[in-house]
Amino acid sequence: MTVVVVGAGPVGLTAALTLARRGVEVVVLEQGATLATESRASTFHPPTLEMLDTLGVLEPLLDRGIVAPTFQYRERGGGEIATLDLRLLAGDTRFPFRVQCEQSILTPILLDALGDSAQVRFGHHADAVSTDALGATVHTDRGDVRGDWVIGADGAHSAIRRGLAANFDGTTYLERFLVASVEEDLAAALPGIAPVNYIFDADEWLVLLRTPQLWRVLLPTAPATRDEDEFRRLPQRLTAVADLGRPWRVRHASLYRVHQRVTDRFHIGRALLMGDAAHVNNPLGGLGMNSGIHDAVAMATALADVLDGGPESGLDIVARRRRRVAVEHVQQASHANWERLRGNDSEFRAHLRALAADPEAARAYLRRACLLDSLEPRL
Repeated sequence: MTVVVVGAGPVGLTAALTLARRGVEVVVLEQGATLATESRASTFHPPTLEMLDTLGVLEPLLDRGIVAPTFQYRERGGGEIATLDLRLLAGDTRFPFRVQCEQSILTPILLDALGDSAQVRFGHHADAVSTDALGATVHTDRGDVRGDWVIGADGAHSAIRRGLAANFDGTTYLERFLVASVEEDLAAALPGIAPVNYIFDADEWLVLLRTPQLWRVLLPTAPATRDEDEFRRLPQRLTAVADLGRPWRVRHASLYRVHQRVTDRFHIGRALLMGDAAHVNNPLGGLGMNSGIHDAVAMATALADVLDGGPESGLDIVARRRRRVAVEHVQQASHANWERLRGNDSEFRAHLRALAADPEAARAYLRRACLLDSLEPRL
């Protein structure tokens, strides 16, 4: 039995490694000539760390990343609202912290772990997929690739999802998100900040988060202005965050639209959809990549069970559960994060302060924020 995985990002490679560890023959198709290197997701939550540890790939990630036991909520132009400490989860997880590290660090680790246990074919652009009762055929610009099952982990513009005629309903935020990666020591410029900071402001909220080499600044941006105009005024916007007495050193900046969308089914015939191919959300809270990795481990494990002779109904239950998590947990939480950052909700600020003073209430909040609660079996 062969499973064709389309997409060699963190979700596709995690699915491939999960299957390969179970002795399944895997072919991975990646449209790029190499693994993607651009900055994307950069926060790994505790349950994701547990999964990566089980797969034997956590240690090199820890060696490259930053362990972040706390994160903060702050007022723009003001001080700290609350600092929440993930070490309160020490009784819930072996890894009561976040790891700050770009996903482009994880993917080579996963690829190396696969070794010869899977075929990884670069430069294969998937155009479509066709399925039948016996398997699936992925149509690429370098010919057809046949498998008994196909996994679509090929991102928000998934050719596999489109080939399955699956919808992708949802909304697009009016404002765009501008992300600048900067070569500055923001902890020195803004004393007291944590490795991850969510900063409230009705006019211009922002997120500051640290990665091993850089800090990232996420800023909301007007919907209809020209990209070049926004990049031109970025230095002034950064100076308004912290005046360094000189222009900030910007390594890279990108401007993109953000969506909240989900497909109607994650299991369609002999095909599975996971990660951004199945659901996308805004990046506030770091839920997208993490929930995608959880999709990969859960559904690839269930698929391996089917290939070992188990009932396909078990796979369908897991796929439905993962969709429910995407809708009821990930999408709700990420959208609520956006609404709160851009508002003047004094009641929520008071709630955060109360959490910081109440370890048991903070623990319950953190379990949901880091996706531990999303792993509870629910039909």
